Amino acid sequence: MAAKQPPPLMKKHSQTDLVSRLKTRKILGVGGEDDDGEVHRSKISQVLGNEIKFAVREPLGLRVWQLVSAILFSGIAIMALAFPDQLYDVVFDGAEVTNKTPIRLYGGALLSISLIMWNALYTAEKVIIRWTLLTEACYFGIQFLVVTASLAETGHMSLGVLSLLASRFLFVAVSIYYYYQVGRRSKKV
Repeated sequence: MAAKQPPPLMKKHSQTDLVSRLKTRKILGVGGEDDDGEVHRSKISQVLGNEIKFAVREPLGLRVWQLVSAILFSGIAIMALAFPDQLYDVVFDGAEVTNKTPIRLYGGALLSISLIMWNALYTAEKVIIRWTLLTEACYFGIQFLVVTASLAETGHMSLGVLSLLASRFLFVAVSIYYYYQVGRRSKKV
């Protein structure tokens, strides 16, 4: 017997068949809006998540501020570790240092914070940037309070102490500003 030839295959053009395309996308769960109002273009973007929502819309000058902070923390840390007498002299205008150990411990702590600041400079994760800004604001705020309290105890007013207080207040304000700017929800485009 002769083998019967199968009928020729007909190709379905799903790109032109709109109803078929919509049914396929509905079955795959693609194209609808999720809870955040985002429309997924593929199942992969649904499973993996859309990295656009995690991207930080950086406020103007944030990276410059992070660089300045990292340099500031590193510089003061190195000065406290290597030259504790000079650092104390600059801040407290000629007061005599009795023990260098606390100043060097302070330098070690600042060096640790500066490493965090340097690493935060290279990240794009919103949470890490916000935590480093909050750490910085807390550090400068506590330093402002401690210097103010020691100023009230000693009553020794100098230009170095006043400039330190003014700079710490400025640093707290700028860090808090960037902290809230990074934390703001970006508008959907």
